[in-house]
Amino acid sequence: MSIKVNIKPKFPFVYLLLVGLIGTGISIFYVSCMNTPENKGHKNTKINTMTAEQILGNSEYLACSYGGYRKMSRDTQPTIQELKNDMKILSAMDIKVIRTYNTKLKQATNLLQAIHELKQENPTFEMYVMLGAWIDCQNAWTDQTPNHDEESLEANAAEIERAVNLANKYPDIVKIIAVGNEAMVKWATSYFVQPNIILKWVNHLQHLKKEGKLDQDLWITSSDNFASWGGGDTLYHCEDLEKLIKAVDYVSMHTYPMHDTHHQPDFWGITEDEQKLEKTAAIAMAMTRAQNYAEKQYADTKRYIHTIDSTKEIHIGETGWSSVSTGFFGREGSRACDEYKEGIYYKNMRRWTNEAGISCFYFSAFNENWKDPQNKGGSENHFGLFKINGEAKYAVWDMVDQNRFNGLTRNGNTIKKTYNGDLNALLNDVDFPPQKQLNP
Repeated sequence: MSIKVNIKPKFPFVYLLLVGLIGTGISIFYVSCMNTPENKGHKNTKINTMTAEQILGNSEYLACSYGGYRKMSRDTQPTIQELKNDMKILSAMDIKVIRTYNTKLKQATNLLQAIHELKQENPTFEMYVMLGAWIDCQNAWTDQTPNHDEESLEANAAEIERAVNLANKYPDIVKIIAVGNEAMVKWATSYFVQPNIILKWVNHLQHLKKEGKLDQDLWITSSDNFASWGGGDTLYHCEDLEKLIKAVDYVSMHTYPMHDTHHQPDFWGITEDEQKLEKTAAIAMAMTRAQNYAEKQYADTKRYIHTIDSTKEIHIGETGWSSVSTGFFGREGSRACDEYKEGIYYKNMRRWTNEAGISCFYFSAFNENWKDPQNKGGSENHFGLFKINGEAKYAVWDMVDQNRFNGLTRNGNTIKKTYNGDLNALLNDVDFPPQKQLNP
């Protein structure tokens, strides 16, 4: 923009002063216009003004679950430089929101510091965090019987306090706090709590927002299994869950069709006619049914939640597909786990959720061996889109072809494709799902 100034003062320095003041005014006006409600959520909005409300459901802000642990135990925490390397890889994938949990370990603090440093180095760098606070019942992870009606008060209070402190220290990065991770689902027998305990801490955080002790734009949720949110067994339906649904800013639900290829396999498999097709065509049909299964769990959860609060947003806090399993989900089990099926599921879920305006915190960015350290082939170790050494699994081969990871490394390794990019070699390791009569 250019402006002609017709005033010509007697003294040149006065003229320059006037031009400078006018220019400053124009800049202030421009920045002010950039932040009007009409520009809410647009690309030209200032980075630090983005809120959870603007980010969630925005397909330009892809989401992913993240853990940076490289070793067999979380005793070894990832360094800030390792975390920065990971954030650059995820950013190259257009991921701008990550979910992590557990504030007690140093990874959460170091991760926020790493993102802060990246933003200092490059002001255009964007990465936001859904910060999880781990919640346990009384006697969780001890040799005593877990008491699911009471909480581990001291540990939970400390976890929430750390989350609050981190959210206040990094308000430009932490946009969501999640109270608990699968903390209400009853198969989590080591630690689950009743909904009233999650409700207590959600209300506490909402109260801090009202008091001005937390950013009012910070969103509070709990991230839990679809059944815990009322989308499955009516066993979970109760007054405290209804109160919780009303108390959270949005619902973060988990859906895992891969696990149900063993536990609830009615949808999983291929028909006799599909067995005669090319392997890739038959698998595509099976994976479409897996996607439909996830969509149904989402729809069932949404249907119940909207009987309580018809305005409540529901986003996917976790979903994923492992690439390896020597147990229930592998060759001798449901034959669900391999890199090819994982890649199809990833792309299917991204396509559906982007089109539907649903944020999907895909699980997970990188493999983590600490999850099942005694079982190298355990499925929990292999949910990543990348191996620990930085090899890109089939799900993101196309991004390697697009040169998105040029110059980036993980553990000192450049980003290369698994199987050396040989699709036929990959397919040799891929099994047909079991042949069966499927329910319509």
